[in-house]
Amino acid sequence: MRSTPPLALATGIAALDRHYRDTIVPLWRSTGWNMALNLPYEALSGATGLPLQVERYRAMACARQLLVFSQAGLPGSAAAAHADRLFLSLQDYFGDGKGSWIHSVDAAGQPSDSTRDLYTYAFVTYACAEYYKRGGGEAALGLMKQTIELIEKRFADGNGLYVSALGEDYADIGAGTLQNPIMHLTEAYLAAYDIAGDDWYKRRLREIGRAVQARFVDPVNGCVAELPMGEAGNRIEPGHQFEWFSLVIGAPAVFAGLELHAELHRAFDFAYRHGVMQANLGVAAAIAADGTLLDDRQRIWAQTEFARALAVEGSIRSLEILTQWARHYRERFLHSGGWHEVLGATDELLRQDMPSTTPYHLQSAYVALRALV
Repeated sequence: MRSTPPLALATGIAALDRHYRDTIVPLWRSTGWNMALNLPYEALSGATGLPLQVERYRAMACARQLLVFSQAGLPGSAAAAHADRLFLSLQDYFGDGKGSWIHSVDAAGQPSDSTRDLYTYAFVTYACAEYYKRGGGEAALGLMKQTIELIEKRFADGNGLYVSALGEDYADIGAGTLQNPIMHLTEAYLAAYDIAGDDWYKRRLREIGRAVQARFVDPVNGCVAELPMGEAGNRIEPGHQFEWFSLVIGAPAVFAGLELHAELHRAFDFAYRHGVMQANLGVAAAIAADGTLLDDRQRIWAQTEFARALAVEGSIRSLEILTQWARHYRERFLHSGGWHEVLGATDELLRQDMPSTTPYHLQSAYVALRALV
């Protein structure tokens, strides 16, 4: 049974929601929007809110913005109208109309990187699902299905998972299998299952869960590693443990009974013990398999994924932690013009930019937080 959040947490959640609605989302319909190209800028200055120098525009970034604005407003609202623009731009600049997507275009909007990137395909799938769910029309559903067909046909690695990237003509370029794009594909397939209700998605998601367990989960600590187990240079990102936890534990109708479903509780505890700084509840970037701190930088997305996982876990203890987290997070990461992307262990600002991809993480967490109250 989910615990009732304390008043202090409800107040903190309301403050986060106001900041997101009144400060962050409007940025990407104003200074964050290139009106000449009809594309979201890749990043704004954290100090001024103005666009940083443009080198490229990525399909993945456009898809994440489509996600944000699909979820930000009801049909007929300004946010929904902006989602319509984003959906058209996603197709015009990055798609071929048949489910294939290039990675990015240059500053003038011309194709610059035609790599077929699984991370991109996952977010296009997710964005189309959410856009369709909120009134985007049959074109979004059709594009989602075409993209999924190509993912399954072209990216499958023969061992239950997917390669991370292919060449322009879907040729093998030696890219390996990585957990992060597979995690976001899991997220996308959950969204597709939610709107389509097709049992194929449930079967495929359970197959992905079993394959991730076999190839990426460290049997000692239960964590999902960044690389397949046994590969050199492997590491554990606490933020990804919390993200996997939210996706899998938050969908028991899909994942219940799988070993991964049980292991992620261990991963949650391990990441909290070794990857979260108790003084301010800041989430570190990376730890080793034995819990040793490898990278003490704190990126905002990892903080919000920690909050989402606490909300999904929902126990009295998690809500108590979440109450403290909300205070620290607001004081450390948010400001009147937006947010701090990366902080050091002693709160030094390590990045001056506000990427267009970050609001997706904030929105994902805030949805879970709103559900508490």
